[in-house]
Amino acid sequence: MRVLVRELQPGCILIEDVYGMTNRPLIPKQTVLTNELIAILQAFLVPSVEIGSVLVNGTAFIPDGNAVQNGEKDDFITAYLHAVQASKAEFKLWQSGVPVDITRIRMILLPLLEKIETGPDNISLLHRLSNEEEYLYQHMTAVGLISAFIAARLKFSKGEIVQTALAGFLADCGMSKIESSVLQKKSPLTAKEYKEIKFHASYSYNMAKNIPFLSEGAKVAIIQHHERMDGSGYIFGLKGNEIHPKAKIIAAADIFHAMTSERLYRSKQSPYKVLELMEQDYFGKLDLAVIKALGEGIIHLSQGSIVKLSNGEIGEVLAVNRNHLVRPLVKITNTGQLINMLEERFLYIDEIIGLSQSVSNP
Repeated sequence: MRVLVRELQPGCILIEDVYGMTNRPLIPKQTVLTNELIAILQAFLVPSVEIGSVLVNGTAFIPDGNAVQNGEKDDFITAYLHAVQASKAEFKLWQSGVPVDITRIRMILLPLLEKIETGPDNISLLHRLSNEEEYLYQHMTAVGLISAFIAARLKFSKGEIVQTALAGFLADCGMSKIESSVLQKKSPLTAKEYKEIKFHASYSYNMAKNIPFLSEGAKVAIIQHHERMDGSGYIFGLKGNEIHPKAKIIAAADIFHAMTSERLYRSKQSPYKVLELMEQDYFGKLDLAVIKALGEGIIHLSQGSIVKLSNGEIGEVLAVNRNHLVRPLVKITNTGQLINMLEERFLYIDEIIGLSQSVSNP
């Protein structure tokens, strides 16, 4: 819907780029608005913007004045945020002792899986929608979706993709058995608290082991999703091929979403930086084929891509290194400086803004 800037509130989600006095976006689409960003819109005298009908916390946004409804522009965002609230409701039921209802979980996930299948770029929106207060419920939903996305890239069958999604979603259902004071803690966990958290994989498995419509492979993946290829994970310290393929996928999806999300005691990071960190910091711990499938699925860099770098500079991609997708050759727009990001290791891509006019309008 299009609403006046004065009617915006924190948590509104842009669904179209907002332009100022240049042909570069002032604020890109899929940005979650804060008081500071709303103030920027007011300072640049932007009269109105296109936003989704749902706030980032999943509640409906009802402006005071008139608003023009749009069609499908916020379709995935709205569906995802509603799914997060449904996930939250399920989690609360688990906390009260109600068993997992796999039928309801399927109803949460399957419509979103269809949207990702028809619009794979939707998976790259998830990090923009992160909200620290809703992190736990967003994480369950997103890990299920990202796991399915990776499984599809690895050519799993349709049925196995769904099973991977369900396992990814339920991998953290055991968190409902952890003390709320630990889950909601806003500072790093103590050693004792971390030890308690590590039991969640076992709790999750116990909650899922008797579900008839969940495959044995999915159940194994749930209890193994914190195992690591080098044996450094938990619960069993498994290595390599001892770990189920679905568990390897969920492990990567879990780490990726956690690192790209706003959390109670940790700020989110750029997905492109996180993918590089996963290759470096988790080398030997995560399955490289899984990381490659995830990276190639969400990194859509090509010659002519316009990117924002971590230092705030805007530039055009001149060449892509296929062995290092997040480290292209970039020409800075304002200065014409050429930056080979393979050599400038302190820089990373913050976001992909779009294509240059010469590419998008040949």
